Amino acid sequence: MTRRIALPHRLLPAPSALAIALCAALSAAAWATPATAATSGTGAAPAAQRDTPGSGNDTGSEDSTTYDGSVYDPFRAFGFPADDAGEPPSTYRDRIIAPEKLEPLPPDEDEDDALAGPPRAFHVEAIAHRTRFGGERSVELGAAFGGYWDTSDWGAISADALLFHSDRDRDEGQRLRGTATLWQRGLQMPGGWSLDNGLGVLNTPMPDLLRDQYRFILPSVPMVGASTDWRQRERGLRVQAGLGRGGSYTGSRLNGFEIGDGSVFTAAAQWRWSPRIDGAVDVLLTDGRIVPDDQGLPDFQNGRTRALFTGHRWNGARDSLQLNMLASDANGDSAAGIWLDGRSDRGSFVHRYGLFRLEPDLAWGAWPINNDVRGGYYRIDYNRARWSANAALDRIDSVSGMGFDGWYGNGYVRYQASPRTGFGGGLTARQSGRDGGDDSAQTLQLFVDRLSDWGQTRLQYDRAHDSSGADSWQVLVDHALRMREGSRLSLSAGFGELAQDRDGASRTATLAAYGGVDLTDTFSVDGSVRWARSSGADDSRGTDLNLGWRWRIASRWSLLGNLIESRGSRRSPFVLDPITNQPVFETLPHDRSIFLSLRYDYRAGQPRGVLGGPPNAATGDIVGTIFLDENNDGVRSASERPAANITVLLDGRFSAKTDEQGRFRFDRVAVGTHDLLVIPDNLPLPWVIEDERGNPRVQVEVRKDATVDIGAVRQR
Repeated sequence: MTRRIALPHRLLPAPSALAIALCAALSAAAWATPATAATSGTGAAPAAQRDTPGSGNDTGSEDSTTYDGSVYDPFRAFGFPADDAGEPPSTYRDRIIAPEKLEPLPPDEDEDDALAGPPRAFHVEAIAHRTRFGGERSVELGAAFGGYWDTSDWGAISADALLFHSDRDRDEGQRLRGTATLWQRGLQMPGGWSLDNGLGVLNTPMPDLLRDQYRFILPSVPMVGASTDWRQRERGLRVQAGLGRGGSYTGSRLNGFEIGDGSVFTAAAQWRWSPRIDGAVDVLLTDGRIVPDDQGLPDFQNGRTRALFTGHRWNGARDSLQLNMLASDANGDSAAGIWLDGRSDRGSFVHRYGLFRLEPDLAWGAWPINNDVRGGYYRIDYNRARWSANAALDRIDSVSGMGFDGWYGNGYVRYQASPRTGFGGGLTARQSGRDGGDDSAQTLQLFVDRLSDWGQTRLQYDRAHDSSGADSWQVLVDHALRMREGSRLSLSAGFGELAQDRDGASRTATLAAYGGVDLTDTFSVDGSVRWARSSGADDSRGTDLNLGWRWRIASRWSLLGNLIESRGSRRSPFVLDPITNQPVFETLPHDRSIFLSLRYDYRAGQPRGVLGGPPNAATGDIVGTIFLDENNDGVRSASERPAANITVLLDGRFSAKTDEQGRFRFDRVAVGTHDLLVIPDNLPLPWVIEDERGNPRVQVEVRKDATVDIGAVRQR
């Protein structure tokens, strides 16, 4: 369920807070009189007053006589050198200096003399990759380029390109493959319009009103072509269009793009009927559908889909309603869908409710979507003080009579017993009795969260049962250790019995670790490792390893590496939602690969001021990860997988993509508050990133890393 998560903001580092507290204590002593000191019985005279820097009296002091007649200097008592006596006293001044009056920081070792002009950067990489995937060995050699240029007249220009040579058999022998994308964002036009343009390998655009769906997900279509996005924020107008050739991403560690035989066209608009009513429409024409190949990887096949999607939302002070309608024709099979979503906010309670009817063969673009269902749903969320709870109930019937008919419900509660301890649990049930059969299932979850001096720990118990007699249970322990700055480590251990059918259960034990460490100022290592052993109906063992390292061998040169060992996975038996888009590609063959990259980075220019800040402001970095949050607690556990190839926007102008570890990074970001936006176009189904998590605000401090972890969730 939806949770609003506020990122903690540290107004001052701990050493600065301690220094200010010390100054305040000394200042209070300075204002005390000898009589007051005598009354207090402290036996100490008032402390000498000290002026702030820049007052012309930086080392001045005022004699303060103790009861034994000697001169008391509090700074000498704390180990500071003695002040020169005889200086005239001065008035105390506030020691907090406005940011615009700070002296410039000494330059970074990576900076050069090219500090004039807007921010700009680029990187070039030489890449080598060797892999064994499903018994097939291959070598990929190539080069990559990326960069951005923040202009004053043409918006922010960014580019990413990859060209590599592959000898994989499925690539038909020796072939050159790659991707290239060019973006122009934030181009200001007359009339208050803002323009974003894209060229190369893209995903079809969609208005926010249609993209932000609560119960049903309509994915975008990958293509190679061009797109444009016009926005007029004051009037609530938005116009989008895209044209290209459809296809699918290919490659193991290096992503190429396989162009299909058909074309893709989309045109969309969003507008404001009135201050409370918005509308949107999207037309999508595609030739081709994405289906799994013999290795479980996405493959683009010929097919023809024409679809029209429209939505209208009414926003009240505490309530909102959105009506969505979709009509499609896929290879001659026409279908229609309609669903209504509502939300009501009542103090600590949030109510969500809706009705839906999606006919069989309903289609949207290249990916499969929900269809052949009708019914309604209700959700309630409660958050107040130490309590948080939610509950849901769905009634689902098959339109054709060939699908799921029954009820689906779940409930969740959590109580924060103390600042360090919280506990709760959840219950999920699915009940279906179509044609005299029984397709019921239940899951139970109990957990305890504990914050200690050693870090944060979760103990969790899951149990599942279905009508076929398959019983599963597992006990998990996740612990995020409290580490020094520059290090991170999470550990996970699990034991249980997992059953996919009545044939029997497999006793399974797992151990996992995720983290990283800055071994030196120039060398860092991070990654994850997972060991699993099963015995019984599914006797197997395996180790999944994803290890990355970065070595800065010179001021602008880095050597990056990645080692991957993967034996695949299967769908969890603890996910019961009957209309959730379950993963199409569940099991992957054995994958072992090593990746090496020699990278050159160039950066120049100074960032613009943020939230009223001046030009040439001090900078920091933003680093983060996107991961698949299995237990929906907002904390990345060692057993939770990263989400790769996901685009993250900074202030709507600069973009970065997550790597194999789910990491993304923005360097030299101006100090202040910034907005991040996650575009989940390449997020695997059925995972979604909720609005509150996908659009966090991040506070950047001088020469520090602002860290943010964003978890994708799926409804249980």
